[in-house]
Amino acid sequence: MRRTAVSLLAVLLAVVVVVGGVLWWTGSRPQPGCRVEAAGTTVSLTLAQAEYAATIGGVGYAEGMPDHAVTVAIATALQESRLDNLAGGDRDSAGLFQQRPSQGWGTYAQVTDPVHAAQAFYRALRKLPDWQDATVTEAAQLVQRSAAPSAYAQWEPQARAIAVALTGQQPAALRCRDLTPQSPPDDVAAVAAAELGTARLSGPQPAQRGWALAAWSVAHADRFGLTAVTYDGRTWSAGEGTWATTGPADGTFSLRTG
Repeated sequence: MRRTAVSLLAVLLAVVVVVGGVLWWTGSRPQPGCRVEAAGTTVSLTLAQAEYAATIGGVGYAEGMPDHAVTVAIATALQESRLDNLAGGDRDSAGLFQQRPSQGWGTYAQVTDPVHAAQAFYRALRKLPDWQDATVTEAAQLVQRSAAPSAYAQWEPQARAIAVALTGQQPAALRCRDLTPQSPPDDVAAVAAAELGTARLSGPQPAQRGWALAAWSVAHADRFGLTAVTYDGRTWSAGEGTWATTGPADGTFSLRTG
C-alpha cells in the first residue's frame, strides 16, 4: 500500500510537471499582432484589427478622401466596434461602424462587408458641410448621431496614429509579427482592386503613397501570405517582423510571397 501511494505520487508529480511545462511553453509563445508607432503614440492591434483598419484606410484612398477623414473613420470604428466586424449590436446595428440597415446604410450583408461599410461611412461624411473643419469627435458624431457624442474623443490619439501610418505620412510606422499565413492566401490583386481601387502595386510610387501601400500590405500580410514588403530601400520581413534597410532609396515598391 505504501509503495502504491509513492508510485501514485510520482505519477501525479510527473503529470504536474508536464502540464506545467505545456502551460509555461504556451504562455511564453509570442502572440501574432501588429504595432503602430506614429504621431508620438504607440498602438497595439490584433491581426484582425490591423486588417480592418487597413481596409478603412485603403477605401479612404479609393474614395479620394483626405487623411483627416481616415482618422475620423478609424476613431468611429474604434468606438463603435473596437475595430471588429461585429455580427450584431444595439437593435439592428452591425459591422465595423455599427450601421443600421433600417436607417438606410444597406442590407445586413452590406453593413457587415468592411469595404461597403467604409464606403458608406466616407460617402455620408463627404456630404456634410464643412466637415473638414470639424474635430474628429464632431465629424464622427455628425455621421453616427450617437447617444454618447463625446465618446469618440477617447480614441482620437490612437486613431490619428493608425491613420498616419496607413496614409503613409510616417514611413515604416506599422509592423506585424509572428504571422501564420492563411492557406490558401487571398489574391492580393483582387483585394487591392476592391479596397484601393487599383491592382497595380509594384514599381515606382510617390513617397506618401508608397508608404501607404506598404502599411496596407503589412497589415494584410497574413491574409496574402506575404513574407516581405519593400518600399524605397526598406523591407519589412514576416520572419523578423521589423523594417530594415535593404537597398537604395529608389521609391520602388514590391511584395514577396513564399
